[in-house]
Amino acid sequence: MTIQDEITDALTTAFDPSFLSVENESHRHNVPPGSETHFKVTLVSERFDGVRSVKRHQAVYGALASWLAGPVHALALHTYTAQEWTRSAGAPASPDCQGGSGK
Repeated sequence: MTIQDEITDALTTAFDPSFLSVENESHRHNVPPGSETHFKVTLVSERFDGVRSVKRHQAVYGALASWLAGPVHALALHTYTAQEWTRSAGAPASPDCQGGSGK
């Protein structure tokens, strides 16, 4: 099972999302091919109703603590209630990596 699959399973269990996208964006960064270190998560859940953005992110960090302590280096989070998601144009695109080139 890939780290991406493990993250998807953990978030599904923790949040019972109506929409979940876990994208491996490692290829956009200065890491070896096939890495699973940088992820973008878009998560829509009723569990976010009445919860501020910071608390939502803390809840996701808690659900993914073991991955964040190990193989995952970066996590872009986009958390929505169902109503917010309906009004949105979707999650924003991630910016290009500004890190070192390693060259």
